[in-house]
Amino acid sequence: MQKPQSLKNGDTVAIVSPAGAVRDTSIIEGACRTLHSWGLNTTVAPNTLLRDGYYAGSATVRRDSLLSLINDGNIKAILCSYGGYGCVHIADAVADAIAESPKWIMGMSDCSVLHAACLSKGIMSLHAPQCRHLSESPQSEAALHLRDILFGGTAHYSTVPHPLNICGTAHARIAGGNLSVLHSLISTPYDIFRKGTILFIEDINEPVYRIERMLYTLKLSGALQSLSALIVGQFTGIKEHTGFGGTLYELIHSLVKDCNIPVCFDFPVGHCERNLPIIEGADATLTITPEGVRLGME
Repeated sequence: MQKPQSLKNGDTVAIVSPAGAVRDTSIIEGACRTLHSWGLNTTVAPNTLLRDGYYAGSATVRRDSLLSLINDGNIKAILCSYGGYGCVHIADAVADAIAESPKWIMGMSDCSVLHAACLSKGIMSLHAPQCRHLSESPQSEAALHLRDILFGGTAHYSTVPHPLNICGTAHARIAGGNLSVLHSLISTPYDIFRKGTILFIEDINEPVYRIERMLYTLKLSGALQSLSALIVGQFTGIKEHTGFGGTLYELIHSLVKDCNIPVCFDFPVGHCERNLPIIEGADATLTITPEGVRLGME
């Protein structure tokens, strides 16, 4: 795996909308202010504030906008403004371009497609807060960790124990993101469910039964059992339904308890305030003990 170059003061970060249209334009201005406070310059891609139905421009417009940033040597990192849906339209073009001009691509949610595309070419990327978070919470733990990683730092996190955790240690490549998005990429060139991976998952507004069904697909295929470890993040907006046999976390636990891998629950990653940045494709060490969880990435 190739790690993009670290940033330095005066470098330029570009903001772009690769999928859905931005609903609140003030978050772009706010994110720029935060990046400026880090000593960085910013540029906003022309399509960032476009609205073409649901999307921030047609697939061609969004593709060309992102490609121009990847190919521009003056742009050192790319921040996705928003997720939504639409990154799958441009995955092939992005994968080929990022292999030629590696640089940090930051985002989450639907941008899990872009991370998977980077992984397919051996390039690390950042599952990280997007513009709203940087605009509204510039001094948050997640934002400050993102700044440190961009400028060459490593990432080391600690969280409290969860009663459903399955203790153990794993050292392997880490990858993941939005479960429903990644599930849609199974059997494509961007399928990230690879043997030996430390997988992290999160989602938003998905019914409990659909989450369980996606995880059953992974278990029936043998993908869950072949992981080095599983990190269960935040499932925001989930309406618990005990008629399925328990809470969401309890249902996940019942699926993975016999997989013989370490598993941690309620990790701070996803559509939440404490959305800690994950270096996709990095070598990671996950340690789960009765006292808590530690995750380190280099």
